Amino acid sequence: MASAAEQLASNLNFSTFAKAEDLKKRLWFTLGALLVYRLGTYIPLPGINPEAFANAFQSQSSGILGLVNMMAGGAVQRMAIFALGIMPYISASIIVQLMTSVIPSLEALKKEGEQGRKIINQYTRYGTVLLGAMQAYGISVGLENGTGIVADPGWFFKLSTVVTLLGGTMFLMWLGEQITSRGIGNGISLIIFSGIVANLPHAIVGTLELGRTGALSTGIILGVIVVAIAVIALIVFVERAQRRLLIQYPKRQVGNRMFQGDTSHLPLKLNTSGVIPAIFASSLLLLPATLAGFANNGNMPTWATTIISALGHGQPAYMLLYAALIAFFCFFYTAIVFNPADTADNLKKHGGFIPGIRPGERTAQYIDYVLTRITVVGAIYLVFVCVLPEVLIAETGVPFYLGGTSLLIVVSVTLDTVAQIQGHLIAQQYEGLIKKSKLRGGKRGK
Repeated sequence: MASAAEQLASNLNFSTFAKAEDLKKRLWFTLGALLVYRLGTYIPLPGINPEAFANAFQSQSSGILGLVNMMAGGAVQRMAIFALGIMPYISASIIVQLMTSVIPSLEALKKEGEQGRKIINQYTRYGTVLLGAMQAYGISVGLENGTGIVADPGWFFKLSTVVTLLGGTMFLMWLGEQITSRGIGNGISLIIFSGIVANLPHAIVGTLELGRTGALSTGIILGVIVVAIAVIALIVFVERAQRRLLIQYPKRQVGNRMFQGDTSHLPLKLNTSGVIPAIFASSLLLLPATLAGFANNGNMPTWATTIISALGHGQPAYMLLYAALIAFFCFFYTAIVFNPADTADNLKKHGGFIPGIRPGERTAQYIDYVLTRITVVGAIYLVFVCVLPEVLIAETGVPFYLGGTSLLIVVSVTLDTVAQIQGHLIAQQYEGLIKKSKLRGGKRGK
């Protein structure tokens, strides 16, 4: 028999959406905030020559700049005020999470509830300022080292670049928090999502143009389309897949009445780590080639040149290390975001237990065993989704925006946002049913 939530979800229609005034306000706010973000990616950084920078960017677009440019919605290619994007905030969040699992005082703050989370979020903001300032200063130095990019190099240009780029990142962090609280979906994820989606039409047009000029055959283009559709279907299936552990609660007596024990489920996502492993692996692998491109002065040792050539985008060594790093970060990040011991303690405090497993340490060991097994499947899935499009990019030359990381981000964020919209609609319909029942009860009373 379907649950009440499933019955409400099956009754959702356009009239339900039309009556959801709060949901419509949230959607309009989200769209307006994303529009502001997209406008900011076209405001150029003051003091640079756009044509000279465009020429320099083209020679490095296959390195880490290509990945950062994708995450920043094309702002790096235009060297806009949002060129740093939201990546410093994401990096700071990951560092703080790592420190939370290592430093006891931060771990205690995490367990204090809302007040502790506010303090941890404040530390994350401080980390964002520090990382953003360092990256902005590095960008200013790199721009000055370029040929004809900066009109008037010096400390004033460095200072103005740091202030502008750091201000853009902090504004995006604030904008993402506003979307999360007053809009629909996770604000940070939606900002990255909108940047990738905005550049997808350009990537598709570029692929079709390669087919028109004969650089790509029609068979290859159709093959890329089929593979993209298959990868999207796989992402949808796996991202919604869960391993549900049965949780039972004992019988309880209230007064003279005995209540039957309840049952519930502990859902474990097949891909707990999300898209983080792919982003980390790409950054680490592309960093050596990018640094070599900026420091290409002819004095590089032979061994360094050999290593950088072997780790070039599309090379076999690159693919193998890419897959290995994705698998490593998949287990590493899952261990950070999910603690089986804490979950087992919470179940024990509330009287819950897994049938056949003793509460406490044995429950934690069992959850860790199940989580490790499904993480193996999740790691294989991530490696396949991310490496297969990279092989196609290396063999066919299709645009970088059609890679596995971008498809993974787009599909995952879309699923999460649709789920939140459906949740608001179910809550709206549920409130309507409660009001109707109260009105009927009032009429009967009269």
